[in-house]
Amino acid sequence: MEKSGRSAWWHGGVRFQCQGSGKCCVSRGAVGNVWLTLADRQRLARTLGLATATFTRRYCERVDDQWRLRDAGPDCTFLKNHRCSVYDGRPTQCRTWPFWPENMGAKQWTAVAAFCPGVGKGPVVPRERIEAILKEQRESTAQL
Repeated sequence: MEKSGRSAWWHGGVRFQCQGSGKCCVSRGAVGNVWLTLADRQRLARTLGLATATFTRRYCERVDDQWRLRDAGPDCTFLKNHRCSVYDGRPTQCRTWPFWPENMGAKQWTAVAAFCPGVGKGPVVPRERIEAILKEQRESTAQL
């Protein structure tokens, strides 16, 4: 429930299905940091067949005691031909897109829908699943 006692606009569920456009993997003018927990770095390293330390040295940088993917430009390092080349091992930040706490206001969701072709497509993602994704994202952020 929202603070006013009313249900959030998305409590009836939201249609979303990734369309594989890669648009979420490209910075849109703002800084496009992908922050990584230890579990994210381990998962990515496994996906690439690397030791975690090797993956971290090769692809990451430390900023104020937090790890992020090294910025190689407007596109994510792992975006190849508009597809995620590490899809099975992608970080929590990527796996939980677009259901981030900062996207779940009605106005913010409209902005996401303007560039993300998966919004409004596919099956309805039910409230319970959205809440679980939001929880996963918040827990991951707390581990950074």
